[in-house]
Amino acid sequence: MTSNVLSQIGAITSLNVRNMSARLASSIVALVGIAGVVTVLIGVLSIREGFRAVLDLSGATDVAIVLRSGATDEMGSGLEQSQTRAIGDAKDVARDAQGAIVSPELYVIVDVPLISTHTAANVPLRGVGPQASKLRQNFRIVSGRAFTPGKFEVIVGRGASMQFAGLTVGNKMKWGTAEWTVTGIFEDRGSVAESEIWTDASVLQNAYNRGTSYQSTRVKLTSAAALQSFKDAMTTDPRLNVRVFTERQYYEEQSRTLVTLVSTIGTAIAVLMGLGAVFAALNTMYSAVSARTREIATLRALGFGPAPVVASVLTEALLLGLVGGTVGAVVAYFSFNGLRASTMNFSSFSQITFAFTVTFPLLLQALAYALILGFIGGLLPSWRASRLPITTGLREL
Repeated sequence: MTSNVLSQIGAITSLNVRNMSARLASSIVALVGIAGVVTVLIGVLSIREGFRAVLDLSGATDVAIVLRSGATDEMGSGLEQSQTRAIGDAKDVARDAQGAIVSPELYVIVDVPLISTHTAANVPLRGVGPQASKLRQNFRIVSGRAFTPGKFEVIVGRGASMQFAGLTVGNKMKWGTAEWTVTGIFEDRGSVAESEIWTDASVLQNAYNRGTSYQSTRVKLTSAAALQSFKDAMTTDPRLNVRVFTERQYYEEQSRTLVTLVSTIGTAIAVLMGLGAVFAALNTMYSAVSARTREIATLRALGFGPAPVVASVLTEALLLGLVGGTVGAVVAYFSFNGLRASTMNFSSFSQITFAFTVTFPLLLQALAYALILGFIGGLLPSWRASRLPITTGLREL
């Protein structure tokens, strides 16, 4: 019995798929609708994946960030110079020939026009210590040279140089009361640092009247396992009133708002566009069922059951979903993957640069969504086809 039903399903489904060319116009409408949904879905969610990739590359487990107690980010933090020295003296801090690998840091937000729109955008100008580059394991100067300590010179992250106007080697920028010279471009394998402009911390303090204060201290630990010991030493030291994060923990907290927002918007857009694609698929499948009314009735009269009819219509709908989803995925991959852009980091109210990232799991997710749309679009027409009275169908012209 089961083998008979399966053979009937195979026969009707094969016949139905071969006849899809007769419904080419309506099939193309459904394909375009589903492909459009998938393209937009992947495009929006690739922003989320790109932002996550930037933060994953930025988050080391053997680098700690120390902020003032109660602060959730660097903008709300403040540390005195004596405190940053006490942090650098901790026994769990890694050292080299130049001393403790520690960078007391502060930053201000400067206006730099976007290349794409020429409108002003907030870009972090970060003051760093001499050991800062050793705290970013993939840091390297790719053009020009490093800034000279004590001078109004800056180096620019590769991502920032590609998104914001004027950040080229040799150019001069006016920020605050000083004129700054861009001496080099650096990269750090796509991390958050590439969205920033760096200069000597002491120069930035003087330019913006920050005295000897800092906002954070970045520390290279002897190992990831030393974090708890370092954290205990910092939080129990009476000279300090601080919070300690690993870089990974810090950036995960910083990214939560933006990742949630992008995911929510992407899902909402996909659902709304998906409704349109479902209606297109419904129209296509209802047209298919209407065109095959006599054929379906004849098959039922010959002994074919309702199940093979339902299966044949659903298979056509799923095939439309699969082809449309595949087309959308291919278009999205070549349109978005690697595309560089910038967006507002709501935690710091400054721009962060990233590359759209179309991952394999994201492609599979989009294809699954396309199949769901196809299934929903074929469900009601297949049910109608299976319930069609044989006598009614045979009278159709």
